[in-house]
Amino acid sequence: MENKENIIVTLTFKFALEIIKYCDSLQESKKFVIANQLLKSGTSIGANIREAQNAESKADFIHKFKISAKEIEETIYWLELCKFSENYPNADELIEQINNISRITNKIIITSKQK
Repeated sequence: MENKENIIVTLTFKFALEIIKYCDSLQESKKFVIANQLLKSGTSIGANIREAQNAESKADFIHKFKISAKEIEETIYWLELCKFSENYPNADELIEQINNISRITNKIIITSKQK
């Protein structure tokens, strides 16, 4: 049996790894509050999507993805604060990645509701 890659699980895992690196650089610059908030929301996305893979029902699956969508919005907020604040590392690549993850996540939610 072929084991097909789950693209959203893979993307959110890779994104979480990038968020960890970015937050490490924020910590080194003593930007602790933003680093902690961003680390929590940015890694929570993939955790909820991973959890959805073993959902008890379609409603549970959609619910987990909706939680991820909320975490995505929070993560975008923190990344945009970093982007427009002085003396913060460049967040453009992370913003591009999270926007892509957001589009896929929202499409999965819409498609799941229609089934």
